[in-house]
Amino acid sequence: MTQQRALEILKTGSNVFLTGEPGAGKTHTINEYLRYLRARKIDAAVTASTGIAATHINGMTIHSWSGVGIRPSLSKYEVEEIASREYVAKRIVRAKVLVIDEVSMLGAYMIDMVDAVTKAVKGSERPFGGLQVIFVGDFFQLPPVNRDREKIAFAYDAPAWAAAAPVACYLTEQHRQDDDAFLSVLGAIRKNIFNDDHAAHIEGRRVERGTVPDTVPRLFSHNADVDSTNDAILAKLEGTAKVFNMVTRGPAAMVAGLQKGCLSPQFLKLKKGAVVMFTKNNPQEHFVNGTLGTVQDFTGAGGLPVIKTRDGRRIEPELMDWAIEENGKERARISQLPLRLAWAMTVHKSQGVSLDEAVMDLSDVFEFGQGYVALSRVKRLSGLHLLGWNERAFQVHPEVFARDVAFRAGSDEADALFGGMEKAKITELHANFIASVGGKEIAVGEKEDSSAEGMEERPIDKLRKGSPQAFRRWTDDEEKKLKDLFKRDAGIPELAKLLGRKEGGIRSRLEKLGLIEPLYHHPQKKSEKPE
Repeated sequence: MTQQRALEILKTGSNVFLTGEPGAGKTHTINEYLRYLRARKIDAAVTASTGIAATHINGMTIHSWSGVGIRPSLSKYEVEEIASREYVAKRIVRAKVLVIDEVSMLGAYMIDMVDAVTKAVKGSERPFGGLQVIFVGDFFQLPPVNRDREKIAFAYDAPAWAAAAPVACYLTEQHRQDDDAFLSVLGAIRKNIFNDDHAAHIEGRRVERGTVPDTVPRLFSHNADVDSTNDAILAKLEGTAKVFNMVTRGPAAMVAGLQKGCLSPQFLKLKKGAVVMFTKNNPQEHFVNGTLGTVQDFTGAGGLPVIKTRDGRRIEPELMDWAIEENGKERARISQLPLRLAWAMTVHKSQGVSLDEAVMDLSDVFEFGQGYVALSRVKRLSGLHLLGWNERAFQVHPEVFARDVAFRAGSDEADALFGGMEKAKITELHANFIASVGGKEIAVGEKEDSSAEGMEERPIDKLRKGSPQAFRRWTDDEEKKLKDLFKRDAGIPELAKLLGRKEGGIRSRLEKLGLIEPLYHHPQKKSEKPE
């Protein structure tokens, strides 16, 4: 199924399972749908199974959004207690659409608990309280955490999933891999037909330790290996590391969740010669989450890094934002350079990343899908460097394989149904859904609200289109000058003119330095618990 067809189905308000191979465009498709909803003033709750996945779609974890947390089960009393919480009830009541990304990592019990809470809040026995629910993910990738090592109950095993009866939209376009031989290997793993011909391709990518340059990323299973590798190689480079601190805003609990899921660290240490990876998409600057490069220099008053990419481009990245949005409003935000050291990373954190090349050791793979996730990070065979592997690395869960056949068949049926439907009928279905959730229909020829532009474009990006200086980093010299001028009774308009800043930026900095009282102050009482 094409992305366009999937969008047609999503716009009808049908519950959907949006799936496909890595690189098929699942995140892009869901972001297109979210833009569509925003333009029509329809509230969508954007959630994911993990903090890392949530940062890719500027959402929050489903555990936090639903108020369920990390419970393994819910009693009737607990459902009522969660539903009575004002902040949980408010977000669920306002939402008309619920997106759950990386659904493969959620157990069936979690799907059922979210269903129970949404029903209680909405006061409806319809699946998920009548919300349009969109499951996004690929069950061939990392499965739910299975602590007791017994049979895994996947999300699709949940009674709530069956009741929602999502339409399978299986995306078949490929936007990451462009190597036919490599695509045949990945496809063979998914279809459980990996044979000697595919093994020969893999054998051709075997390397010995120490033969691949440090500049090529390593994928590890454990954070400790990643940190020690990155720190050790950074220490070998000459000079003192420059440290870039993350800027945060919002409730502490939400900020902590964003930091946990963000690929850029809270304290980013860089030196000239450091190999880095971009951690966010920026079409304007032509880099994506996974673009590799090297720190060539530090420039400007703030000493920001200059990155030379593998294809020779020179990029001077600025702060970018990761945020939690709810009902169209920003709840928390962290800002950091969209970079991380890239000599090593975990397989888990590599989900959603496209790499030009990587070194990996699949000898200790123990989970179905773990090897597939690692392999599918790279774009082509020539970028794959394997230290070793075991048989499990090329196996998929037999239950997932069987269910995948059903998903493909269901997707083909939906594709044929909508393909044979008259355009006028599809348009009518779209209009009916918009009306049913109280959305604003856009007349033919009417320009869509620019606020519905892509989720990858954060508020800071929008501001900088008209105001290039917006949220520009304050250097030590600028801050010192601001303090000196303020002590000499310079007013905010004068300070803005002298420092080349907006008056709002001057006021914000003075507030942060404690030199003036904030215009708006909402203290959080110590007795209050963050959401």
